[in-house]
Amino acid sequence: MRRRHPSTLQAELPRRWLMTDERMGEALWDALARLPRGSGVVFRHYSLPLAERKALLGKVARIARARRLLLVTAGSARFGPAAGSHGRHRGALTAPAHSRREAIAAIRAGATLLFASPVHATRSHPGARALGPVRLGLMIRGLGVPVIALGGMDERRWRALRPLGVQGWAGIDAWMRQPPT
Repeated sequence: MRRRHPSTLQAELPRRWLMTDERMGEALWDALARLPRGSGVVFRHYSLPLAERKALLGKVARIARARRLLLVTAGSARFGPAAGSHGRHRGALTAPAHSRREAIAAIRAGATLLFASPVHATRSHPGARALGPVRLGLMIRGLGVPVIALGGMDERRWRALRPLGVQGWAGIDAWMRQPPT
């Protein structure tokens, strides 16, 4: 597989992403509708039985095609590994990174896009230590791959992180009209 030049890949990547999960329930459809055209979606829904997960992915894929959203399926092609899994789309390998060590390991394994988290406190990982801007900046400095900030993110917080070289941001609650309680 031919590896793209990082600047070419960055130009093609969405800056805004939705991370799906089961707690969204029916709010998933509203969140997909609220995403700007050309945004990205990371489809997770790890706890669903395989048949249900595939059916839901099919519905999300139809919406993604119609709205020109980049869809990444987390986990293996057969939906094997659970949370923390890499995702794939058209030869691009995405990976989560919670530390510089994980980021470097992911890049060595072929990752062409990193989701760095948690940048801020988040309901998805209650009690997890947030990176904050300084630790995030140190973590991603000189990595040479695009980084998407995740964890308590929204447009305003992403703009504050752009000087660090953060390509974009991802969220769950930010795309929902009323986040689940």
